[in-house]
Order: sequence, then structure tokens, then C-alpha cells
Amino acid sequence: MAIDVETKDTTALNDAELSDMADISASSGAEGAFAYDVGELSKARDAWVLVTQAADGGRLAGFAFCTLERIGGTPCVLIGMASVKRFAKREQVLRALVGDELRRAVLAFPDEDVLVATRLAEPGGYAAFADFEDVVPRPAHKPSGEERAWGRRLAKRFGAEGRVNDRTFVVAGDGEAPGLLDYENGSPGAEYDAFFEPVDRTKGDTLIVFGWAMAEDLAPLATR
Repeated sequence: MAIDVETKDTTALNDAELSDMADISASSGAEGAFAYDVGELSKARDAWVLVTQAADGGRLAGFAFCTLERIGGTPCVLIGMASVKRFAKREQVLRALVGDELRRAVLAFPDEDVLVATRLAEPGGYAAFADFEDVVPRPAHKPSGEERAWGRRLAKRFGAEGRVNDRTFVVAGDGEAPGLLDYENGSPGAEYDAFFEPVDRTKGDTLIVFGWAMAEDLAPLATR
């Protein structure tokens, strides 16, 4: 059965949908601050412009709060609080969520490369960046000055200005539930695990990850 996906304004979310999101998060296996409750999801509804929901067989299987915007003139897809149910189709759900957000992006920013960014607490979330170019941080790559600047810009946009290490891209927690992409499906390799060694989940630390969706790859999505 195909995954059904929809992106809409967060203002259209009702309390029942928030409750379903909380159930997904609680059943995902996330620990502590990463198991979002209805109150935290309500704050995300107020903080973000769009929400993408993916359903399997009519039941919610994943969600992602997001926004399409320009940062310093650069088109961006920013993924905030998000969670994917731990089940056999989780990879399909993740691809459906990201794919629908990219479809919206190509309509908003035709013929432009788009930066996609989120925060992670475990390496499995790198699966969201499998089709992107110049992902940062990545193994065997020393970030450039411009990439480090992007880390600072994104930290500011994620509400963590002054709390990011622009060499490791680790954001120090502040006691609040971090708005991250909660997705677990194994690690892509030990070299990725190393990025998370400084991340203290108990303090709400996260890792900023970003990459580029190229205009030529986005173009076919405009016809879907």
C-alpha cells in the first residue's frame, strides 16, 4: 500500500491530529525530551508555517513541521520537529515526507538550488540527505568558512543562536525539547557515528545537518 502524504498550513492542524502526532512520537522509541507531547507539538504548530503528514493505510505514520523561506536570499527548506514511526515502512515514510516538502520547494523556488536543513540526535537521520549534494557535516570533509557560517545562520533560525559549535555543528541544549528530525533506521557507518559523540541527548544537544537539492533534480517534482 502506498504512503499518502500531504503538506498544509499548521493553522489547519486540529487537536486530534496533534494527539496522533504525540502517539507517533511516544511509540517511536525516542527517549526523554525527544518523545514530544501535545503541549510541545502545539508550540511547534505556532512556530512553524507548514506541516507534512504521511499516512499508511489511513493511519498517521510520520510528520514534519517545516518552512520554505529564503535566508540571505538563498532558498531553504527547514525541517523542525519531526518524527517517523518505527516500523517496516519507515524509510518510505521519510522519503514521502521529504519528497513532498521538496515538491513544494520547487514550486516556490523554480530553477533554483535549495538548501535543506534540520537537526538530528542520531546518525540514522542522515537517510533524509541521501539524495542531496555537499552535505555538511560529512566524512573526510573539512567545512569551509562559508559552510561554518551556514551553521551559525541555521542555528539562529532554529532558535539556538550562540549555542552552536561552528566546527562540529553541535548545538548545545537549553533544557527545552529540541525540534529535531527523530528517525532511527541504523547508522550509515562509524564515520557518521563520530559526529554524534559530542551530542548529549540528556541535555537536548543536537547536530545541525544541511545539504543541497539541485535545481535539475527538483524540476521533475513540479509535474507531480
